[in-house]
Amino acid sequence: MTEQENTHSPMIICRDVHKWYGHYHALRGITMQVRKGEVVVIFGPSGSGKSTFIRTINRLEEHQRGEIIVDGIPLTHDVRDIERIRMETGMVFQQFNLFPHLTVLENITLAPIWVRKWSRAQSEEVAMQLLKRVGIPDQARKYPGQLSGGQQQRVAIARALAMQPKIMLFDEPTSALDPEMIKEVLDVMIELAESGMTMLVVTHEMGFARAVADTMYFFDQGQIVESGPPNQIFGNPKEDRTKLFLSQILSH
Repeated sequence: MTEQENTHSPMIICRDVHKWYGHYHALRGITMQVRKGEVVVIFGPSGSGKSTFIRTINRLEEHQRGEIIVDGIPLTHDVRDIERIRMETGMVFQQFNLFPHLTVLENITLAPIWVRKWSRAQSEEVAMQLLKRVGIPDQARKYPGQLSGGQQQRVAIARALAMQPKIMLFDEPTSALDPEMIKEVLDVMIELAESGMTMLVVTHEMGFARAVADTMYFFDQGQIVESGPPNQIFGNPKEDRTKLFLSQILSH
């Protein structure tokens, strides 16, 4: 048995992934693997391709070259493959994307009822368990507009978890929040990481990265400049570009 076979099989494999918007080369050969139960943090300056990359994994953005495999399923133009991958991946965005005309409970149960074909009773039971997990079971009957930003983002996390995904993708989940609300969302993400969820997180929250990341990737201009465990990235970054970026964001 090879060393690779001996470890957890990768949940996400990306090989030489490229993406263009017209003439603009947004992703320039991204190669990485995310293993089962691993927490991977992607960080870097605005416009470096972080959000574009994470959105290619469930085909919210289409890559033009290279290979993406999610839980053994190659990401192709086949709609069935795309749907299977989306069933396995939960996604949380910068904006909460909750349906304003539905209650919190209805937002969370919508997909399990329609996609997983669960009964309403089963869906509501799972939804209430998830609302307890994210610390807001008392908000179930409210509408998104009645909640704070931090509460809305925790509902969005619960909604993604309701589909029982194997992988959670987070695209700068705290960037739209007021500072005092960031911690309550990060606490939920830390608990999720500690529970063994496979997570790929685009974030500027370096305290979170230091606490829970297994591997960090520094993106700049559509490329991976450097990767490694947090103690290496923070303590002994190899690339000058990484050092400069960290010195700028850690000094604030």
